[in-house]
Amino acid sequence: MQRAELNLNYRNGEKRKVMPVRIRLTRKGAKKSPFYRVVVADSEAPRDGRFIEVIGTYDPRQDPAEVKIKQDRLELWLGRGAQPSDTVKSLIKKTATS
Repeated sequence: MQRAELNLNYRNGEKRKVMPVRIRLTRKGAKKSPFYRVVVADSEAPRDGRFIEVIGTYDPRQDPAEVKIKQDRLELWLGRGAQPSDTVKSLIKKTATS
């Protein structure tokens, strides 16, 4: 049993680095007209850099601001231990109440 737990950190005989995962916003859109994607990304990746999956969008220019999040994918990633950023936490609360 203990040996199986140790092998979880290995892949093809090489030790792999396990990164904490964050749910955060990445900016898209032209200058002065922001549009954001809600993405699951490695915590060390740059803001607009590499990500694992797009799980939603946020458009602050709409009145009221439009937030679309795939709830099934959000629950999956939260269940896997992904930590949402403060902004994404507030967006999740807004989508839950509406």
